[in-house]
Amino acid sequence: MLNRRKFLTGLAAAGATAPGFFVPTARAAEQESSRFDDAVAAAKRARTAPAEKFWSEIQQSWAVDRSILNMENGGLQPAPAIVNQAFLQAWSKANEAPSHTNSRVLWPQVEGVRTRLAKAFGCEAEEMAITRNTTEGFLAVALGIKLNPGDEVLTTTQDYHRFHNDLLQRQAREGIVVRQIKLPAVPAEDAGAVVQAFANAITPRTRVLLLSHVFQLTGQVMPIRAVVQMVRAQGILVIVDGAHGFSHVAATRDELDCDIYVTSLHKWLSAPHGTGFLYIRKELIPTIWPLQPPTDRAPTDIRRFEAIGTASAAPYLAIGAALDFWEMVGVERKRERLVWLRERWVSRLAELPGVTLNTSRKPGLGGAIMSIDVAPGLSPPKLAAWLWERHRVLVAGVEHAEFRGLRVVPALYSTEAELDRFADLLLVARHDGLA
Repeated sequence: MLNRRKFLTGLAAAGATAPGFFVPTARAAEQESSRFDDAVAAAKRARTAPAEKFWSEIQQSWAVDRSILNMENGGLQPAPAIVNQAFLQAWSKANEAPSHTNSRVLWPQVEGVRTRLAKAFGCEAEEMAITRNTTEGFLAVALGIKLNPGDEVLTTTQDYHRFHNDLLQRQAREGIVVRQIKLPAVPAEDAGAVVQAFANAITPRTRVLLLSHVFQLTGQVMPIRAVVQMVRAQGILVIVDGAHGFSHVAATRDELDCDIYVTSLHKWLSAPHGTGFLYIRKELIPTIWPLQPPTDRAPTDIRRFEAIGTASAAPYLAIGAALDFWEMVGVERKRERLVWLRERWVSRLAELPGVTLNTSRKPGLGGAIMSIDVAPGLSPPKLAAWLWERHRVLVAGVEHAEFRGLRVVPALYSTEAELDRFADLLLVARHDGLA
């Protein structure tokens, strides 16, 4: 594995600057890279250590508040120390002479991040737009696709409510039709039944299908590839909401065979808050209008979707450090660990009477996220409030028309002791109530 200190020092001595490395001198390179090298050394030790030692090393990469037992890592995840370091280093560099250092020195380096993200997702760099979050990418597509009055957008009752609202505004404003279908079951474990539910709902006016890769409330993984291939022959465009997919479950372009994929990188990649990407298959790029008209961009240029006005390059450049960290842990190893974290706590409750799991535990149908109704007499929102107010445990309580439960989302920094304590508290709530 590369020694970052030696690499940076060599670059600085040669007067070079590489994407993600923002140091102006050899001395600065030596100082700023020391903590990164420590993290690399820890990862090297961990790779050859027993499993518990490996994950102990990884958990120490975060500087989180351990007085809070955080089981609500669904909206935002904390970044590891090396990601925060990269962000702060770039932020400081940008503020030296912003019109020069931010605009002329740092922003051109974002192209290196684009190339790495594209490689990680399995697409071309010219198909990858770097955004601030899933919503920004979705809006660019959902509001930029040409639709006529009466054209239909098909989605499900479990997709993200914000995206429902975005589409409903277009319905009110332009006369398109937004239709929501229910999945066959919760959890939906029969991929064929899911595909058939969409097939049954398609009409001659259906133009777009919005589907989550992983449902944000339950963690259910959807059969994206099968749905895409079913509708593609009918000329229907599928927008995949990948907010909880990329770097969590299997999520490359070819695995999904998707045409459009939007995601946030401040979730499962643990990149800086306010980072994401929008993938659009190359031939579709000219057919979609960007939210903000760009300057001097060809219709085929994916960067048309990045025109947001003045912005800092720092969070985008630090995506590179997040990719470094992900690769050090190992893509498959991380996926396996996230499922292990879920099973560590849920296995103690799953078979108890009155417990309802809204997320499948079957291989390939879920990751770290679990939706659980602990007992019929316990309101999930009230249970979540009790956990926070009495025990400093952060978790979301969900009441949906089709299910209810706690949305429990551990992350790589979660320890075995924390997961055991969380399960203990749920057992106490079941036995003693919330009084």
